[in-house]
Amino acid sequence: MLASFLLSLREGLEAALIIGIVLGVLVKLKRTDLNAVVWRGVGVAALLSLFAAIALNLLGMEFEGKGEEIFEGIAMLLAAGVLTWMIVWMKNHGRTLKREIEEQTNQAALGKGQKALFALAFLAVFREGIELALFLLAARLTSSPLQTISGTLLGLIGAAVLGWILFTSTMKLSLRKFFSTTNLLLIIFAAGLVGLGVHEFNEAGIIPSVIENVWNINSILSDKSEIGLLLKALIGYNGNPSLTEIVAYTIYLAGMTMLVLLKRQMPLPVKAD
Repeated sequence: MLASFLLSLREGLEAALIIGIVLGVLVKLKRTDLNAVVWRGVGVAALLSLFAAIALNLLGMEFEGKGEEIFEGIAMLLAAGVLTWMIVWMKNHGRTLKREIEEQTNQAALGKGQKALFALAFLAVFREGIELALFLLAARLTSSPLQTISGTLLGLIGAAVLGWILFTSTMKLSLRKFFSTTNLLLIIFAAGLVGLGVHEFNEAGIIPSVIENVWNINSILSDKSEIGLLLKALIGYNGNPSLTEIVAYTIYLAGMTMLVLLKRQMPLPVKAD
């Protein structure tokens, strides 16, 4: 539940911020007559994202045995890949995101108008919606459907409330701190997806385990217990992981943490005398 809540809060807030910026620009341009076009784009994107989420889940139910293991492995690794792209993209574009959206909205409102604004709102929400649908498919594989749905609804409600507060009151949320914090949490979640994805491919015989069980602590904390399932959904916990699973998890976690936390400092050029 916590994983789906965090994912939906993050994706929902990104979409809310983009739509809020678009509507704010329209107010400044005195073109609030175009607000309905923006909301139509949001509605269509949300509906198509919901259909995509349902279709992905129905597709997953069609597989059994080895096919199911391969599907789950692909879904987890694909979700981890998209999540990685999202974290890196936000790290590189977070500071200029508002300005870029304002420029696009200005051009749309003063140019083609309705079609361009509809496309801007639709693509912003649809991108977040498709990403969330994929993430929630991977999250569902590690938790119950009820927990996934509950966490998603709470996250989306939280995102809507935060978005409304940001643009209708004097209260300000440090978005930089918010995204920096959630980036770190999502890196841990993505590392868990990588590890679990490799585990599924181990089970399917596609990726060799090398060492099937490096350790087995299920007698202390079973990955089938309530706490174990919670940790599995959040950090990819496995009580008896394989060597390739541990290696994949460790490399991803270390690499992404260094990428996000460490600021590369280029040495200053030394002038020749």
